[in-house]
Amino acid sequence: MIDVPLSVLDLAPVAAGATSGEALRHTAELAKRVEALGYRRFWVAEHHNMPAIASSAPPVLLAHLAAVTSTIRVGSGGVMLPNHAPLVVAEQFGTLEALHPGRIDLGIGRAPGTDQLTAMALRRTMEGLSAEDFPEELNDLFAYFTGENSRLPITATPGLGDKPDIWLLGSSGFSARLAGLLGLPFSFAHHFSAANTEPALALYRQSFRPSQWLDKPYAMVAVNCVCADTDERAHFLAGPAGLSFLRLRTGRPQPLATPEEAAAYPYTAAEREFVEERYEGQALGSPETVKRQLEELLARTAADELMLTTLVYDVKDRIRSFELVREAVSA
Repeated sequence: MIDVPLSVLDLAPVAAGATSGEALRHTAELAKRVEALGYRRFWVAEHHNMPAIASSAPPVLLAHLAAVTSTIRVGSGGVMLPNHAPLVVAEQFGTLEALHPGRIDLGIGRAPGTDQLTAMALRRTMEGLSAEDFPEELNDLFAYFTGENSRLPITATPGLGDKPDIWLLGSSGFSARLAGLLGLPFSFAHHFSAANTEPALALYRQSFRPSQWLDKPYAMVAVNCVCADTDERAHFLAGPAGLSFLRLRTGRPQPLATPEEAAAYPYTAAEREFVEERYEGQALGSPETVKRQLEELLARTAADELMLTTLVYDVKDRIRSFELVREAVSA
């Protein structure tokens, strides 16, 4: 049985022929609907230089999402810390927490979430961009919320005393172990690193040390999910996401194609294999199929929470997918 909380990760997808404004309004529409359906949290991801994704500025988008909802937690899945000075992140999320106390999650990632040229344009320096810099930058960020920074005697306002719930995100053993050692909740990116999920979660739990943030491990697993009335319909709706992944991997990013365009795309055998691998171990199909797949994922991972991400062309299909999942797990 699926007896863990369900949450949502959204990318604010920009569909072919649509604008970024429309994509962002659809994300707000989705947030309000999944709040009504009882999902626990709604996160948006930071991506840059990607024509198919409009969530390039999570704090700005989260301010709007928190304002148009009232109970659901909203957060970043995540903020890519190498792209930003820790003080800026502390002030932005301190502001969000001050405005919406008890509803803000700060999910932090170690990768830039973009290409190296764009990362340099964001940070304007190589300092802070390497994996070796991440733990120190993370400690600086924590200190702005707690006031325990003797190295940088700076007060973040808002920030100090306005601490969101902090999560570490990852797709590898490095982030899993670090989250455990720091005693943070951990969100694993099963949706694009399925082979690493179980080893990383095991490492997180083995490494965990109780902290001021958390007294026992808490693991969330993010999973691709497209639910429709039939398995065939779900696979059809998932086509644009597969094509988008392929175009991104081959350096040809474009807005999200229609399902019809994706179905007609002339995949090579290698391209078809790449797309199929993206959905291996994910949740894709009718309500009965998706429920079974999510139950199997929970059985393998013992996750404390599941976060569903649904990348389809039409916002109506996106909303309907979350409605069908909620109905299926509640039956």
